[in-house]
Amino acid sequence: MYKSPTIFHCFITIIIIISFVLLSGSVSATKYEEDIGIYELNNGHFSVKLTNWGATIVSVFLPDKNGKVEDVILGYDNIDTYKNDSTYFGAIVGRVANRIGGAKFTLNGTSYKLHANEKGNILHGGTPGFSDVVWKVKKYEKDCESPCITFTYHSFDGEQGFPGDLKVMVTYSLLGKYKLRVKMEAKSLNKATPVNLAQHMYWNLGGHNSGDVLSQKIKIFGSHITPTDDELIPTGKIVSVKGTPYDFLKPYTIKSKIGGLPDGYDINYVLDGEKGKKMKVAAVVWDDKSGRSMKLTTDTPGVQFYTGNYVKDVKGKGGCVYEAHAGLCLETQGFPDAVNHRKFPSQIVNPGEIYKHNMLFSFSIEDKKDLGSI
Repeated sequence: MYKSPTIFHCFITIIIIISFVLLSGSVSATKYEEDIGIYELNNGHFSVKLTNWGATIVSVFLPDKNGKVEDVILGYDNIDTYKNDSTYFGAIVGRVANRIGGAKFTLNGTSYKLHANEKGNILHGGTPGFSDVVWKVKKYEKDCESPCITFTYHSFDGEQGFPGDLKVMVTYSLLGKYKLRVKMEAKSLNKATPVNLAQHMYWNLGGHNSGDVLSQKIKIFGSHITPTDDELIPTGKIVSVKGTPYDFLKPYTIKSKIGGLPDGYDINYVLDGEKGKKMKVAAVVWDDKSGRSMKLTTDTPGVQFYTGNYVKDVKGKGGCVYEAHAGLCLETQGFPDAVNHRKFPSQIVNPGEIYKHNMLFSFSIEDKKDLGSI
């Protein structure tokens, strides 16, 4: 015999449904947290730790000329801090790295308004950009001659205002002795879209907690820069570095040149050498005290040299507090704001095409003070 439910029974049913929904949400949140991990690539005294939060490099450990192993990039002790980070420590940034003026562009007759996150402009793909999402781990091989890990991310059509679905992949691998390769790819699935990925590590070859990098030497293989306005948006010009504080065609300490700039370096260099997707040297950095040097080669047309000008009172690893110039960035890239400057190399990837971006960091540990031969 059917009996109509009472108000009490209905109330109990509602409570059960609400509890189930809340429990499901809790389980989902827990699963989301469990999907974020720390992974290590190790090759003797050379090791790199990473997380799939932002496809981020968390640490790079290298010995100095006395055999002391130290972490040579800035970062944090836990993942939660990376989630609230505004410095982009060690992360992959995109869909379009650097800045797009006015957070807008026009492509194939269609105007796109992006999600501005810096003075009406968009920086490093907006908020959240690729640095603030969970990437999937596609491959992780740690017990082999060349340990590697591959992260993937699907960027949806309209994410931060960008058109089209984009499948993104980055692979980190250790090659031989003291070599770190970063291989980035992105495939446009259905619409033409700009793509300009960058790896945003802050290097301090003296050790992440050794103070500023101003005494370190740098040589940049770029005889021209793309100057910017007061909001760091390129003017569209390409000018020579000769006779300016930007001239590092020969190795100089950073402090010997930085006095001619109000804040420090934050500029895109036009790399010399053969044009096209050929690997070429972008920069060499040398730390006199530790004996560590780093050579960066890439197949991109530009590299952003940034001296951490806006880092202030940032609590990093082991309680270390980072200040301005605590690290330097060498972000190989296409030219900033290229979508709004026809003379700059195009960053547009059409459906079915694959964007490729390669970097190779080669480290040496020796007591050598002359970079002129490099």
